[in-house]
Amino acid sequence: MTECTSLQFVSPFAFEAMQKVDVVRLASLSDPELRLLLPCLVRMALCAPADQSQSWAQDKKLILRLLSGVEAVNSIVALLSVDFHALEQDASKEQQLRHKLGGGSGESILVSQLQHGLTLEFEHSDSPRRLRLVLSELLAIMNKVSESNGEFFFKSSELFESPVYLEEAADVLCILQAVCRGLIKNGERQDEESLGGRRRTDALRFLCKMNPSQALKVRGMVVEECHLPGLGVALTLDHTKNEACEDGVSDLVCFVSGLLLGTNAKVRTWFGTFIRNGQQRKRETSSSVLWQMRRQLLLELMGILPTVRSTRIVEEADVDMEPNVSVYSRLKEEHVVKASALLRLYCALMGIAGLKPTEEEAEQLLQLMTSRPPATPAGVRFVSLSFCMLLAFSTLVSTPEQEQLMVVWLSWMIKEEAYFESTSGVSASFGEMLLLVAMYFHSNQLSAIIDLVCSTLGMKIVIKPSSLSRMKTIFTQEIFTEQVVTAHAVRVPVTSNLSANITGFLPIHCIYQLLRSRSFTKHKVSIKDWIYRQLCETSTPLHPQLLPLIDVYINSILTPASKSNPQATNQPVTEQEILNIFQGVIGGDNIRFNQRFSITAQLLVLYYILSYEEALLANTKTLAAMQRKPKSYSSSLMDQIPIKFLIRQAQGLQQELGGLHSALLRLLATNYPHLCIVDDWICEEEITGTDALLRRMLLTNNAKNHSPKQLQEAFSAVPVNHTQVMQIIEHLTLLSASELIPYAEVLTSNMNQLLNSGVPRRILQTVNKLWMVLNTVMPRRLWVMTVNALQPSIKFVRQQKYTQNDLMIDPLIVLRCDQRVHRCPPLMDITLHMLNGYLLASKAYLSAHLKETAEQDRPSQNNTIGLVGQTDAPEVTREELKNALLAAQDSAAVQILLEICLPTEEEKANGVNPDSLLRNVQSVITTSAPNKGIEEGEDNLLCNLREVQCLICCLLHQMYIADPNIAKLVHFQGYPCELLPLTVAGIPSMHICLDFIPELIAQPELEKQIFAIQLLSHLCIQYALPKSLSVARLAVNVMGTLLTVLTQAKRYAFFMPTLPSLVSFCRAFPPLYEDIMSLLIQIGQVCASDVATQTRDIDPIITRLQQIKEKPGGWSQICKDSSYKNGSRDTGSMDPDVQLCHCIERTVIEIINMSVSGI
Repeated sequence: MTECTSLQFVSPFAFEAMQKVDVVRLASLSDPELRLLLPCLVRMALCAPADQSQSWAQDKKLILRLLSGVEAVNSIVALLSVDFHALEQDASKEQQLRHKLGGGSGESILVSQLQHGLTLEFEHSDSPRRLRLVLSELLAIMNKVSESNGEFFFKSSELFESPVYLEEAADVLCILQAVCRGLIKNGERQDEESLGGRRRTDALRFLCKMNPSQALKVRGMVVEECHLPGLGVALTLDHTKNEACEDGVSDLVCFVSGLLLGTNAKVRTWFGTFIRNGQQRKRETSSSVLWQMRRQLLLELMGILPTVRSTRIVEEADVDMEPNVSVYSRLKEEHVVKASALLRLYCALMGIAGLKPTEEEAEQLLQLMTSRPPATPAGVRFVSLSFCMLLAFSTLVSTPEQEQLMVVWLSWMIKEEAYFESTSGVSASFGEMLLLVAMYFHSNQLSAIIDLVCSTLGMKIVIKPSSLSRMKTIFTQEIFTEQVVTAHAVRVPVTSNLSANITGFLPIHCIYQLLRSRSFTKHKVSIKDWIYRQLCETSTPLHPQLLPLIDVYINSILTPASKSNPQATNQPVTEQEILNIFQGVIGGDNIRFNQRFSITAQLLVLYYILSYEEALLANTKTLAAMQRKPKSYSSSLMDQIPIKFLIRQAQGLQQELGGLHSALLRLLATNYPHLCIVDDWICEEEITGTDALLRRMLLTNNAKNHSPKQLQEAFSAVPVNHTQVMQIIEHLTLLSASELIPYAEVLTSNMNQLLNSGVPRRILQTVNKLWMVLNTVMPRRLWVMTVNALQPSIKFVRQQKYTQNDLMIDPLIVLRCDQRVHRCPPLMDITLHMLNGYLLASKAYLSAHLKETAEQDRPSQNNTIGLVGQTDAPEVTREELKNALLAAQDSAAVQILLEICLPTEEEKANGVNPDSLLRNVQSVITTSAPNKGIEEGEDNLLCNLREVQCLICCLLHQMYIADPNIAKLVHFQGYPCELLPLTVAGIPSMHICLDFIPELIAQPELEKQIFAIQLLSHLCIQYALPKSLSVARLAVNVMGTLLTVLTQAKRYAFFMPTLPSLVSFCRAFPPLYEDIMSLLIQIGQVCASDVATQTRDIDPIITRLQQIKEKPGGWSQICKDSSYKNGSRDTGSMDPDVQLCHCIERTVIEIINMSVSGI
């Protein structure tokens, strides 16, 4: 093996001929080449073939003819004539013997004790013994290999090292077919570090040269096992020479790049170790695979350079000569991709594998990096890679001449970037990268530059910030001063149709960084127009840098760059520019379909306005301290922006808009809570669901042909003809929300006509449905139009036209509508919806107003107070006043709504009983048959009043749940006791009153105590809970206590309305029976003691009550007396105590009757 170069190997031509049994090609081989194939050919000629065709018979004759002239054939025939079965058995026995006794044993079953040396024995032996000698020597070597645990060892062999018998020994090996399949698997991880690795590499390389088609498979096995990296490179070098390609990327570049830039960290570490170890060896000769690889890569690099030039050309060139005319020839277009691949490979070799370039390599790399490609997308990519490689490996620039070459090339980049961008069609040009790096250098964000370089190169490499110091000096002092950066950034064109599909570094990244560093305000450069143009040039999917850009822009508007110069801020976008964005939807939600700007631009501007207003309120104190008051956008501007329509559009584009939709929802919930009502979202789901799709399928041309003018004419004819209006509005229900917008004004302005008697309920319900659909796209304008349309019409009095601001300041304007609305459930539903929205809007309006004016009175307040720790007292007071105002506003709305639930005088005259509208189950069961006719009339639960009461109860329930303090305030204020059955049964959240009833009973006013006990009696029936029992027991005890302290007049005023509540307590909680009966007797006794003139009349009542308490069984005799049952005894007496005693008696009898009916 030491003289492998003197040996002859099977050529690829001969191997292929043998593999395909091409007799013609075999016949053309020379005698030395044919000698290497003799064992295979002889075996082929002697063995019985499986192919019995005539053509094979002819080929076999030709093979025999070839063999007939070779003398060595006879010895090979003798080798093939031995008893292979006996040989195999002896070989197995010897293998077992050697495994048992060890490799050093001299015993052998294949051969007896040798009389002479192995070579002499081989020479004097016949063919069978020769086979045994070679096989014995091979088994000894194989046993030694197994004992070495895969480690390489050197063993001399007299037989295999003798050149005289090499041919015969090779013939024997071919006959025995001894193949070492584990050469790679058992090979070294680093093959060039040891003699064994080099031997394995040479052996496998010669085998692959013999059969080149298997070379790539062997290379794949090398990578898979992470063994013999030199073999993988050597096979690639052989393949590259055989498949040389000048223009395309070579296999060597692809292979090494794949190892270092692939996702397999194990392979990357393995090959990186090969590079590092190869550099540490002193011998870098042509025999080293690493040296051969570096040489081949350098040749490829030099082969694509525009001209072989030196950095000294810059000095020697004529100073008047244009640098890019003659000295700097361009890189050929067909070489650009290959050049980019080579640059990335050298970056990986130096950054990941730790390759240290030689002077020649560094010189040629710098020549390639500073070459000038054509204006193509590949050329843009090449320049970006070259620039990042210069930043990552600044050691490549070591001389002043090289540094000057780099500066000239960077200046060329600045000059040509606009031409490259326009010609190549690539929006992400290298000009933005230059600008971004310059900004990072100015703000000393070296880590950001390192991230940028790694991102562009597509690999994570270690770059020391200290290595960028020279580049920082060049950028900040020679090429890009900060003023130049800001001036240049404003002139950079915006990216057309900016979206997330456009990758790379764009102008928006540069502007964002300059805004963060406050460079524009520092150098008084206006950036507002650039940002406005860029927002207009956006599309979906949303670019992730847009929202951070808007946020940092808003911050630069409100916050000065320095405290010393509070005016150093950017200018906000003007209101007219904002209105131009929404010119397709101008007029507040009046959507037209000729929009100039995309929905993305409109949503971004909406996000800008809402974020600006929120930031302005959040920074009020800071701005006031700096005596700055940035202008807020007017309410008229906000009224013209179709916020709800835009949000609805964004909801359908959530995937394309990224986080913009959620950010808008957050801003709406804070600043416009009336646009985030849950009922509206649920309604939208119904409108945009499957039903809407079916309705669109039913949409006819007739429905599309109805104009707003026709609808107005139909409304004008409502008093005499309902059919036309019904037909048109039914067709309108098939339209989408956006298509309904032109009809909104006609619908709302004619609502007052629908209040006249005789209008069919179906028309009212359809108008309600259309209104709810319109509410999903234009709620604020729709509410204003509706409120103005439903005002009461007073003769000779001009109606006031309310604005959005008026309604937010005073939401109760909504309830000052025509009284007929209160008995029209479809329109009352609309009114309650608007009331709820304006109550929420009023809260947001007052909170914003409080923040805006937080510092108005602060200096004077602080001076007058002058106490440490009390400087925040005015703020607390203002907050409390605001909360008090909102509470008064909400409670007033609730009181008005409760008043609406009461029947009017006209309804009472018609026999409507408010108590019968919410009759409980027990009352319905006990209703007698003669009352059947009454139930059909006045107790009809389908009347308008009943429906309005249900709608109001639903709204009150929402208000109580949203703020339980409203419920507490309303019940402390009190309302007519006739409404208690309605509120307790109709408002599910009334159970929260149990929390504050003890506090209400403890109030000093008698009216509040009475209201609390009456409320509690209804709550106990509705919610028979342990908590209700404890509160009821408390109420009974309080009543007993009040009995001892109240005067006669107050006693009568308190107990007459509260005694019936005791019946409800007993019905809900029978354990209270004893306490309540004792209380009733005690009240009767107190009353009897105060009536001296009628003692004889009162005493019998007291006596009977005591008997009932002691002997409850006696109630049956008392109840047989109809006068007791009806409570008609002494009803003519006007004495309060007498009336109270009779009321007590009726209460006791009712409790007893209730108990018996329950049993």
